[in-house]
Amino acid sequence: MKVPVELGERSYEVSIGPGVRHELKQLVASRAPRARNATIIASSALADQPWFDLDSGLEQFVELVPDGEVAKRVRVAEDLLERLGERHHSRDDVVVAVGGGAVTDLAGFVAAVYARGVPLVLVPTSLVGQVDAAIGGKTGVNLLAGKNLAGAFHQPLGVLCDADVLESLPERERRSGLGEVAKCWLLTGRRSEDVAQSSQHDLVVMAVTMKAEIVSRDEREGGARVLLNYGHTLAHALERIALSRNPDELRHGEAVAIGLAYAVRLARALGRVGDDDVRHHDEVLDVLGLAHELPANFATDDLVNAMGHDKKAHHDLSFVLPGRAGFSLVSSVSPQVVGEVLDRWRGER
Repeated sequence: MKVPVELGERSYEVSIGPGVRHELKQLVASRAPRARNATIIASSALADQPWFDLDSGLEQFVELVPDGEVAKRVRVAEDLLERLGERHHSRDDVVVAVGGGAVTDLAGFVAAVYARGVPLVLVPTSLVGQVDAAIGGKTGVNLLAGKNLAGAFHQPLGVLCDADVLESLPERERRSGLGEVAKCWLLTGRRSEDVAQSSQHDLVVMAVTMKAEIVSRDEREGGARVLLNYGHTLAHALERIALSRNPDELRHGEAVAIGLAYAVRLARALGRVGDDDVRHHDEVLDVLGLAHELPANFATDDLVNAMGHDKKAHHDLSFVLPGRAGFSLVSSVSPQVVGEVLDRWRGER
C-alpha cells in the first residue's frame, strides 16, 4: 500500500507492507538519478538482523550509531557530518536512515544540514518510527536543555515501512510504538471497542494515513499539525527527566501513553470534556496494553517545570486538549491547575 504525502515538489509516498525495503534501489534510481553513493545510517543493534540486506544500487557506506535516544546527541551528529565530508558525499548522493524514531530523527537532521540539504530515504524499523517519526520531515537532535531543540524540516524522497522488520521487535519496542498509534486513534474519534479488532497492519495504515493527511495540509506546524502533539507536553517532560537519570528508563511511546491519559484529565478539569471521555481514553490505552499511570518517581514540581521548558511551550504552558468541538491548542494554562491535576491523578490509584 502506498500513502501519498502531498507537498508539491516535495511530495513523496509512504510504502507499507512486507518486503517494501527491497524497493530502495528503484526509489533511489527514480528520485535521485544523479546519486553515485549512499550512506546508510543505522542503529548498531540492526546490523546483524537477517533483513539488513538493503540494496541502494549505488556504492554503499554503513555508519552505525548507538541505539535509542543516546543517538540523538550533537556529538553523534557531528561525527556523521565529518564522515560525509571525508568521503566527499555530494549534494546528489543519498543518506538512508535505517532504524527507529531516534535514528530517523538523527539521520534526517544530518541530511538536512550537510551541504545545506541532501537527498534522504527513510526505512523505519520500529513501530513508532513507521507511524510517526518517519513521516512529515521533522528532524532533530537533543540538547541538554531539552528534547529536539536542534532540528530542521527536511522531507525524504520516500519512506519504506516494511512489515517484515517489525517481526524482530522486542515487546517493549512494539508497545512503545502503540503509544503513537493510540494518539492517532483518539484524534480520529474512533471507538474504543474497534481497537481490538484491528491488526497491526491496520493500525499502521490508520496512523500513517492520518499523519500524511495532516502534514499535507500543514507542513511546518502552522495549524492542524499541532494536533499531532496531543499528549506530548507531559510526555516530553517525562522523557527529559528520565533521560537525565537513565536513557532506558522510559521510551517515547510509553511517555506518550501517560501524556494522553493526563491530557484528557486536564481537559476535564478545565470543563472541556466529561468523565465519559476519560473512560474512553483509558479503554483505548488498556486494549493496546499501554501502562498509563503516572510513575511515582516523577515529582509534580519537576514535571511542571520541565513542561515549561518544552520547545512548544511558547513561554507558557500549552496543551493540545480535547473539547466538545474537537481538539485544539490551549495556551496559558495555569501551572497551579496543571500541578493540581497531576496530584489528583496520583490519588486515583
